[in-house]
This record gives sequence, C-alpha cells and structure tokens, in this order.
Amino acid sequence: MEQSYQDELNALMKRRLEELKELQNRGIQPYAYEYEVNAYSEDIKNNYEQYEGKDVSVAGRLMAIRKMGKASFAHIQDNKGRIQIYLRRDDVGAEAYSAFKLFDIGDIVGVEGFVFKTKTGEISVHAKKIVLLAKSVRPIPIAKEAVDENGDKVIYDQFSDKELRYRQRYVDLIVNPEVKDVFLKRTKIITNIRSFLDSHDFVEVETPILQPLYGGAAARPFVTHHNALDTTLYLRIADELYLKRLIVGGFDAVYEISKDFRNEGMDRTHNPEFTMLELYVAYKDYLWMMDFVERMFKAVAENVFGKTEFEIEGHTIDFGKPWKRTSMVDELKNRTGLDVLTATKDELKAELKKHGVEAEEGTSKGKLIDELFEVTIQDELIQPTFVMDYPVELSPLAKKHRSREGLVERFEGFVAGREICNAFSELNDPFDQRARFEEQAKAREEGDEEAHQVDYDYIRALEYGMPPTAGLGVGIDRLVMLFTNQTSIRDVILFPQMKPEKE
Repeated sequence: MEQSYQDELNALMKRRLEELKELQNRGIQPYAYEYEVNAYSEDIKNNYEQYEGKDVSVAGRLMAIRKMGKASFAHIQDNKGRIQIYLRRDDVGAEAYSAFKLFDIGDIVGVEGFVFKTKTGEISVHAKKIVLLAKSVRPIPIAKEAVDENGDKVIYDQFSDKELRYRQRYVDLIVNPEVKDVFLKRTKIITNIRSFLDSHDFVEVETPILQPLYGGAAARPFVTHHNALDTTLYLRIADELYLKRLIVGGFDAVYEISKDFRNEGMDRTHNPEFTMLELYVAYKDYLWMMDFVERMFKAVAENVFGKTEFEIEGHTIDFGKPWKRTSMVDELKNRTGLDVLTATKDELKAELKKHGVEAEEGTSKGKLIDELFEVTIQDELIQPTFVMDYPVELSPLAKKHRSREGLVERFEGFVAGREICNAFSELNDPFDQRARFEEQAKAREEGDEEAHQVDYDYIRALEYGMPPTAGLGVGIDRLVMLFTNQTSIRDVILFPQMKPEKE
C-alpha cells in the first residue's frame, strides 16, 4: 500500500516537473519575485456592491481547476478565504491560456480582472491576465467528495493523519482552513491579554531564557553549555524569580509572555516548549488576583469571541459568572476522609493505591498530596474553579497562610478538568524563603529531581525588601485549547515537538 502510494506520488511529481520544464522552455518564470495585490477573497464577497465591475488584482493558491476548451474555472485560496476565477482564452490571450493548461492544483497564481457574478450567482473574478507566481511540484492532498449508493456525501483522500498534520503543518494549513482559524484566534487571545494588562498599567518586560540557575517551578530543565564563559546554563522553566527581582527593583506591575522549556513527558496538555504568561503586582495578594483573573478571562472571551459561554468537550462553560472557590485540603478530606496535612506518607500512598496509583519511591509528601488531588478531584472541576490554600510542601515560593497552619496562600484555576493558571501571595520573607529552599535541597538529595534549587542571589534580592506581591502564571496554550475547544496541546502549537522523522 505504502509503495503504491509512493509510486503514484512519484508519477505525479514527474508530470509536474515536466510541466515546469515546459513552462521554462516557453520563457515563463515559474518563481516570481513579487506581485501587487489590492483585494482579497472575503472582502470582495462580503462587499460585492462596492466591487461589482471593478478591476482587482488577487493572488492565491489554486485549489480547484475545471479546464475546458476556450474557457475554464478555478478557485484560488488567499489569506482570507477562497474565490472563483473565470478565464476565457480570448480575454487572457492564447499564449497565456495555453500556459494555464500546464498549471496544477497547488500552484500560486496572480490574477487581474473585474468582479462579477456567474449565471449561478457565484461571485467571481473575470480574468484579464493570469501569471504563475510559484509552481507546486509536490501535489497537495486535496480532500475529494463523492456520493455513495445511499446518496450520502463521502470525503476521501483527506489530509487527516494527526502525526503527519503536526509534522507538515504547512500542508495542514493549506488544506484545513479551520486549523488556520485556530491560530488566528490564538493571536487575538494573546493580543487581547496584552491590551488588558497594558490598560491596567502593567509593564511588559523580557527576562533571560538562558539562566545559570533554573527556578520558579517544579520541573527538570534542558541543559546547555556556554563555551566563552565555560559554564553550564539552563533553558528557563519559568520567569518567576527574575520578574520578582524587578518588583524588588521598583516596578509595581510587570508581565512577560514567554517561551518556557521543561524536559519532561509529552501528552495532550504538555509540550516541552510552551508559552506562559507570568505577571506580578505589588501591594496585592492572591484574593485580589482571583478577582483579576475573572475579569481578564471574561474580557478576552468577550473581545475575541463576542460571548462568555463556550461548548468545551460536551460541557457549556461560562466565563461570565464568578468562579467557584474551594479549599484543596477540605476537598480532599470530603472525598477521601484523610486530613492530608496530618496524614503520613504511607497513608497517602495507601489512599493513592485505592485509586490505582502506585507512588514512586522517594516521592515527597507534597507530591503525594498533589497526585491524590489529580486522581480524585481534578477531572470533576468543569466550571471555572479556584482551588485554594495548598500544603506548604507544594509551594516553596508562596507566602504562608495568614490563618491556617501548614498551608500557603495559593490558588490554581481549573476549567473542564484542566489546570490553566497558578497564583500566589508571593513569599517576601527572605528568612522563610531560605528555609524553604533548604527544604527543597533536602528533597533533591532524597531523589526528587524536580525540587527547587537554592538561589542565593534571589534571597539576596529579598533581603533588600520586596513589597507584598501577588503573582500569576497562565498557560497560554491551555487557555487557547479551552477557548477553541481543542483536545490536544499540539493542535494549538504551530510546530509541536515530534520524534525525529525517519529517512
């Protein structure tokens, strides 16, 4: 099967290469330098009254061709959609029309002509001139339609293989217009987040990607070496510690939308390279931040999509209402009967085993609690929910809870069973921070590869004094997944990480 497909592909490419050579023999340049475009498909179709009878210059990829004797039809796909082109030999000239017979689906062309409607009412461009801008020597996998014996429409030869689509995103974008729409929505979401933060007097900054110490999250890093300095460096796993240094330095509100990198497994919500929004604001706490997150998500939903209700994996999710707020420890006690603050590691392991999870040796108590939450509660958090007040072992950078011993002032936001944001009342006590780092160092010695390193320069920064601060991290990829109802993070990353392609 694979060999027959390859033979067919080779035959198609051979024919196209022959056509390319023939075009060149006729003196036609198959790869143009430039072309002046002054109109786009959707603009013409949405504003026909303004364009009717007017000359336009359009360009795009040929997606359908009906070649006939003295007249032909084609559809081109440009940046905004598709539009029909009508060509007559008497209008474009015998030489150009003969060359058009050597054009293929996938070729990029420029067309000059006037806008009109065909007898069937389809808005089209009547070509006066057509030029080849780029010859496609590799055929694109256009989906074909047929009607079966029951009268039902059947689509075949569709470019639908997931791995192939991710690996050849350029083809995916050509043949699946809905994919391009997801990424246009992604851009608008990020633009609106920036606009919202800028309107609240946040300052966008840039912090190092290559760092001598990695921190701000529990994750394994990617490691590299700087030759000139002869030192080990790490791709950042988070922006947190640098952004909080800026709060120390006198910025009251900062944010960064950045690429972070974590050397960990891949699944439908994890990619080793991902996009994060992190923001920090002085003189606020995590309670203020919950209200801020509600306002920001609602604003993005309304500005980008014109609504606050979304259908996500079979659920109607409403970002227009106040989010539910609940305690992690209380939820676990209600569900399992365990007070996870006083429970031993063995008790937590036993409870995990009841739910089919075997804890690895050396797993810290904090991680056991986190795993228990994931298997018993997280999937049921469908409507927007803030899970608050985490055990101190889980959050070495968060401030201790002002009224509940053993907890920190932290929340995570969940929607449709997915974590999409994480926030703290930031720890600004340098002595407590040093003690927490040292506890993390012990955990590393006991085998926890994701435990936080001791960052003495960050402690030094805190010793100069950091005001009360609220911080937030939002996974941009997961947020886009939610708003566009995608089930895999690979569907919202243009070029997701893949295994190396076999020769």
